[in-house]
Amino acid sequence: MNKYKLTTLIEQFAPLNTQEKWDNSGWQVELDNIEISRVMIALTVTEDVYNQAKNLNCDMILAHHPLFEIPLKYSDINIYSAHTNMDKTIGGTTDTLIKNLEFEVCQSTEFLRVCKKNISIEDLLKNLKNISNNIRIINNKNQKEVSKIAFCAGSGMDLYNDVIDLGCDCFITGDIKYHNAIDSDILLIDIGHFESEILIKKVFQGLIEKYVEVYIANEKSPFKNI
Repeated sequence: MNKYKLTTLIEQFAPLNTQEKWDNSGWQVELDNIEISRVMIALTVTEDVYNQAKNLNCDMILAHHPLFEIPLKYSDINIYSAHTNMDKTIGGTTDTLIKNLEFEVCQSTEFLRVCKKNISIEDLLKNLKNISNNIRIINNKNQKEVSKIAFCAGSGMDLYNDVIDLGCDCFITGDIKYHNAIDSDILLIDIGHFESEILIKKVFQGLIEKYVEVYIANEKSPFKNI
């Protein structure tokens, strides 16, 4: 398949011009060959993912996270990413997380999704454990249940004030830092950056699998629970 027709499929779903100004979505490595037949889908392009792609004779890597520096070693394979544009789009990163929890979105902003659901914290954590085994909880007010939950896959704490303005009593995201935690007036749940975004690979697969042979990279979180 023509690789530009393939990326058009991605961009029709998650328009490239919606990415954040600081982002680097799009072509990371763009070779001369136009026709491709094998694509590896990954969350992040690492040396291990690159080696997996080469060992399977892939023509291209389709990743969520962009590369802000391109290692010379990666210069012999097409690499394309869809990052904040995929986070923002309907059906993208955060929506996929919520869908897998079988919750329903009642409100959306550029990055945030909000669900209204009366649920005990115990039951909420049980649901989240189906997604992540790397959960941290911050409950400074000793809440027993929640009713309005904001979600942001990846690192979402920059949106904390927006979550408060939306009247949410719970925020589920990744990469929560110490000072975020001690200052929070609502329930915070950190399910891990990797765990909150890894499901997006299935969305990429659904967009392109009719046109090329697709391989899913074997990836693990760099964090280990002990």
